[in-house]
Amino acid sequence: MAQVAYNGRLFKKLNIHPTFIFGSQRTVFLKTAAYPCIIDFIMSDNQKMVDKAAPVPRFEDFGLAEKILRALNDQGYTSPTPIQQKAIPVVLQGRDVMGAAQTGTGKTAGFSLPVIQALLPVANTSMSPARHPVRALILTPTRELADQVADNVRNYARYTGLRSAVVFGGVDMAAQTAALRAGVEILIATPGRLLDHVQQKSVNLSQTSILILDEADRMLDMGFLPDLQRIINLLPKKRQNLMFSATFSPEIKKLAATFLNDPVTIEVARSNAAADTVSQTVYQVDEADKSEAIAHIIQSQNLKQVLVFTNTRIGASRLTRLLEKKGIRSTAIHGDKTQPERMAALEAFKKGEIDALVATDVAARGLDIVELPCVINYDLPFTAEDYVHRIGRTGRAGASGDAISLYSPKDERCLADIEKLIKRKLPRTALAGFDGKKRLSDRPAPRQRESGQGLTSSGKRMERSPYKSVALERKGKPDPWFDKPYEPASSSDVTEEKTAGSVAAKSPKKKVAALLGGMPKK
Repeated sequence: MAQVAYNGRLFKKLNIHPTFIFGSQRTVFLKTAAYPCIIDFIMSDNQKMVDKAAPVPRFEDFGLAEKILRALNDQGYTSPTPIQQKAIPVVLQGRDVMGAAQTGTGKTAGFSLPVIQALLPVANTSMSPARHPVRALILTPTRELADQVADNVRNYARYTGLRSAVVFGGVDMAAQTAALRAGVEILIATPGRLLDHVQQKSVNLSQTSILILDEADRMLDMGFLPDLQRIINLLPKKRQNLMFSATFSPEIKKLAATFLNDPVTIEVARSNAAADTVSQTVYQVDEADKSEAIAHIIQSQNLKQVLVFTNTRIGASRLTRLLEKKGIRSTAIHGDKTQPERMAALEAFKKGEIDALVATDVAARGLDIVELPCVINYDLPFTAEDYVHRIGRTGRAGASGDAISLYSPKDERCLADIEKLIKRKLPRTALAGFDGKKRLSDRPAPRQRESGQGLTSSGKRMERSPYKSVALERKGKPDPWFDKPYEPASSSDVTEEKTAGSVAAKSPKKKVAALLGGMPKK
């Protein structure tokens, strides 16, 4: 058998039948019909290339129903990804799963396809809500991820007759309540809004047989642990539990131990690793020059679809205004935006109507843009795991992408944590063609005083008052009354005023008629 290095990983005992071979005696590069990529084939001294090529896995091999295969064909899916190859058979067996894979490798299809297959026996076209109870519950941390998962599930179950719905905060509950009361088999929800519907008695989870936690580590980061425990207590004890995420921290493993029953752990890549198809670059710039550097990168590289991440909502709004002044079509998406505004911004970005989408970490998970070329970190994230999720927005499904990060001296600690997590040293380089110091020279010079301005008629400089920076000139003819000196009142005037006051006090009061009763009779 031979050893194969593919995408930087070493595999042993791989049987491959090459169709094209070229290279030296020790190192042979080959291209197979099944795998249209170039593989670095390293052979030992007395080893030879042998055996036949391994068959290419197909969705048909999993025993999926024809209705599901037809929906996958409509989506253009040809072969399953590694996480799908390992997860789908295990989920179909009814086992609990703890799956870890890089962002953009197809985790959603890895759990949704077998769930749809498992629910096909109870699919029906009845109009009665009682025939459509919630049988599968998918929990996500963010609204954007919930909306994306719901869209995928809707496409996969298009021909099955299974109903699905999504509920999340930020929008009116009326439409969601109507959908839930009509009956759904697959419910995608964020924890907070799901508990709102439970309190309103618009959803019943007593018949839920499958629970899926997507991006569970993010749920813990956002403080959803109490909500998760309340939701789990509402579910039947006998159920199948699935947990999928790009990263698995010790806290997540502790949570998994509380509700997973003898789970099968599936990992298709090194934990907390970034995709090999993403090129990572770090540019060192001053903190005050980051906004100008972002505009320079977008304009110099003629980028048309860029996702820019910031740590704060205020920073996202400020950067958006600067990019707009530079002529770059941009908009911001963060927690202060209403849900319709966020969805409208995402839709415009997907259609290419916006060149730069400036976002906080609300878009770090769940945003799936086909062939997104570039992701830029205006601020390095405070949590190293968020870096993996941010750059995972590009280079999805085997496509290539660029991840650019701006680095200033204050980011040293954050960058060190990121390098420790991904086990890779990121070189710091200077941004070519950009000099932040030029910003000061590009500003207009202060206005110079015109010749003769501020001089008297004799040519001498006008002296300014020590109390006023500018002498105020009166307009119009002055009133001489205001120029009179102070004159105290005479004693005779004061005596007359006192006498008049005493006379007024001694005068009898006038009689006033009482309301409704008239004047009292004498």
